[in-house]
Order: sequence, then C-alpha cells, then structure tokens
Amino acid sequence: MSVIGECIIAFIFGSAVGLLVQRSRFCNTAALRDAMLFSTYRNTKALLVAMMVLTFGFTLFMTFGEGKPMQFDVGLNTFAGLFIFGVGMVLAGACTVSTWVKAGEGNIGAVWALIFTFVGMFLFSLVWTVDFWPPAAASMTGEPNLEALQLGFANAATLQEKFGIPAVVFGLIQVAVLYAIYRAILRKEARQAGHHRDVAKSHVAITAAPASAPVSDPASAE
Repeated sequence: MSVIGECIIAFIFGSAVGLLVQRSRFCNTAALRDAMLFSTYRNTKALLVAMMVLTFGFTLFMTFGEGKPMQFDVGLNTFAGLFIFGVGMVLAGACTVSTWVKAGEGNIGAVWALIFTFVGMFLFSLVWTVDFWPPAAASMTGEPNLEALQLGFANAATLQEKFGIPAVVFGLIQVAVLYAIYRAILRKEARQAGHHRDVAKSHVAITAAPASAPVSDPASAE
C-alpha cells in the first residue's frame, strides 16, 4: 500500500474513533474516577470491554507471529512516571484521548493540557536521545536487576518464547480476569438498583398513607 493510501486509511479510522469517543464521552480517567468516587461504572464497563477485545485480538496475532509488542523494562521509574501522569490526568480532568476531544470542542483548559503534554514529551526526548538516560544501558536489559530497581519485562510474547505456551492462552487468562471484574460490577449495579427501588417504594408508601384522624380535645368539647 502506498503512503497516501495508508494516510487515507489512518484518517478514516481516526475520524471514526474520534466520533465514537466524542459521542460516547468515553474517558479513561472517568472510568477510574467515577468508579471510586461516585460508584458509577458506565465508562469502567466500556474500558473493560475494550481491554478484553484488544487483549484477545493482540495475543492472537502474537500466536501467529504477526503481533509486535513493545518491550520495555518495568521498575521504580515506571511506577513514578505512571503516578505523575495520573496526577496530571486528574488535574486536567481527562485522559489524553478525551483531552483531544475537549480541545476540538473548544475547551481552553484541554488545549493547555495538550500543549504541556507535548512540552514534557519533547524535554524527555532530549534527555533520552542526547544522554541516552545514563542508567538505561546498564540496568534496562530486560532481566530483573534489583540493584537498579528494575524488574525486567514480561509479556505474552516473552512468556510464549520461554514456556512454549501460545500467547493467546495468557491473553485468555487476562480476559477471564477482566470478565470477572465486569461481572462483579454488574452484580453491584443490580444491588444498587434494587436498593433504589426499595427506597422509592418506601417513599411512595409513606406519601400514600392516609393522614391519621385528629385526636379530640375533651376541654375544647366542653
């Protein structure tokens, strides 16, 4: 396929995804924030379904040799970076995807969030390319290195290479875990709905109950 053809397909696919995200108001930040703070799970369920589909599809590609997973070490630096990124998402009020949508809708705060996202990525690229992040070459080898606080990396592809088990098997295990979480959310929503129905019935019964007859005052009767 030519470069122009790839660009056209990317534009069509990106436009379709952007339209879906904009209309559905999907947001990774809301998927976690709403579940923890407000006990609402609309975005959470959508995120779980997306993760199940992607996990199964991608590990299936790995099994047949077409998947090209990223390989990066996990260490203390990873957790620190994820924490900082999470703080940034909370302050921005959206994840990167929904920030793009809000910026397109004219939200000035989202535009500033995107600008400083680019600034941060640019500054990090300078450190990485110029100095190659000095600890990286010695400590990020893909194997556990506790002295450098690195845990190495392991994904479905590396597990497939080490144990000879198809990557899709590990993907199905993850899908099962995600589905169990999804089912737990459905059960919790059913309990919440039942509680709301009981409260509504109690309210209706109270408002529909006849007023009690007034108690006569013997003194006033005389």
